[in-house]
Amino acid sequence: MPKKRKSRGRSKGDKGKSSRVQCDLCGAWIPRDKVIKVTKPVSLLEPQLAKDLMKQGAQIYRRVVTKNYCVKCAISKRVVKVRAKDERRHAESLS
Repeated sequence: MPKKRKSRGRSKGDKGKSSRVQCDLCGAWIPRDKVIKVTKPVSLLEPQLAKDLMKQGAQIYRRVVTKNYCVKCAISKRVVKVRAKDERRHAESLS
């Protein structure tokens, strides 16, 4: 049977069970190593005000926000894409 991913969609390897975290969109509980993390800086000011202050030479603090998404929500938000069937990794036969 073809395998979609060599890692089975996780990064745990042989570690056994991993703790769970909640998806920030749907609230589902997902293993910590399977979650898809998206980290991006977010400004606390309105964009127009930030632009005016930056013209005057002010440095604006941007807060780094990390969001955790389950696979289903990451695909629907287009963070990750589904690979075509011919691009997926196939399991090698034992014989």
